[in-house]
Amino acid sequence: MRKRMYSLAVLATLLLAPADSQAQSLKDLFNKENVEKVVNAVTGKNTVDMTGTWVYTGSAIEFESDNLLMKAGGTVAATTAEAKLNEQLSKVGIKPGLLSFTFAADSTFNAQLGSKTLKGTYTYDANEKQVTMKFVKLINMNAKVNCTSSNMDLLFNSDKLLKLITFLSSKSSNATLNTISSLASKYDGMMLGFSLDKEGQAQ
Repeated sequence: MRKRMYSLAVLATLLLAPADSQAQSLKDLFNKENVEKVVNAVTGKNTVDMTGTWVYTGSAIEFESDNLLMKAGGTVAATTAEAKLNEQLSKVGIKPGLLSFTFAADSTFNAQLGSKTLKGTYTYDANEKQVTMKFVKLINMNAKVNCTSSNMDLLFNSDKLLKLITFLSSKSSNATLNTISSLASKYDGMMLGFSLDKEGQAQ
């Protein structure tokens, strides 16, 4: 779960950790992904390379601001919401390893769930950290992108996510879609989506 919590606060947390956990904490802090996140948070640098195949590992949520996160009930509420989203996505067949997005250097992409594939073109706005995916004969989707070299979150407004689920999954049901919609409406300023790992990328 990645929800705008990458900053120098990571370093402060490490300094307060017990001595017997220092070694593990240092290992976690200085792994490639966390270093990228801290550097990007401090410098504001946009180092996004979306090319490659990204495989679904679980749901992702993000609040539009830390104030909205705290208003909703903080990390506990966010964790609960993520678990509920995972449950509903699983019901429509969106499970770890079964959904993937492949972005090519020529600005084409495909989204695949099982044997079903949707194709289209995409553009990335580095200033807004947003990708626009134009599906062939279907809908245009805007998604916020949180990306490192090995992990990516694609985050949607709830109505867009519901439309994408409907097009991707033959198992989508009104009950599941209504539950996801209700979940989004319960928490103001929350975006929902997919947490992905880059295929073939060493962790």
